Amino acid sequence: MPTVHAPAAQHLVLDGVDWSSYGRWLRLLNDRPSLRLTYDRGTLEIMNLTYEHESWGHFLGRIVIALTEELGLPIAGGGSTTFRKRKRRRGLESDECYWIANEARVRGKKRLDLRTDPPPDLAIEIDITHSSLNRMSIYADLGIPEIWHLDAQGITFHALGSDGQYTKSERSLAFPSLAPADLARFVALRGQIDENAVIRQFRSWVRERQNQ
Repeated sequence: MPTVHAPAAQHLVLDGVDWSSYGRWLRLLNDRPSLRLTYDRGTLEIMNLTYEHESWGHFLGRIVIALTEELGLPIAGGGSTTFRKRKRRRGLESDECYWIANEARVRGKKRLDLRTDPPPDLAIEIDITHSSLNRMSIYADLGIPEIWHLDAQGITFHALGSDGQYTKSERSLAFPSLAPADLARFVALRGQIDENAVIRQFRSWVRERQNQ
């Protein structure tokens, strides 16, 4: 029988949840997009996502899309698709995720299987409502090469190494000319002007960099 504890008002953590039960929880809550499920070897966390959390994910997603458009790169968005690996007994939903280098390998597909399909090239992790589980470790087990991580300290890029661990990176893997500091100014602008205005300024900055 799973035991229940709630470390914070927006979290519900169930211990002793087997893999099959995790699948049942996913099906049960499939029509509740405001809930995020994270599973780590028998522990299931159900988190209620706040407006602040969701809006930051959406904003950084717009940054990614603008970059691919300005740089002429392909993209396929996966939103908060659930990714899981039975052998690892781990699974999660990112805040946003994208295939860029591997876009052609998932183009037109309606279902994905990480046993044969590539994981997203880039995932966005908003760490405002803190998870009680080590989500970065789960991302690593899922094989996602790059994470953009936003918390109260700012935005950082994390690259997956050959040792299966993430390290902070001075450059994006998906966009090698981009550094976290480049995005910091636009993250700071959000809230001072409307998002469309921020994105317009960001697009202008990308174009200027290309022309240098």
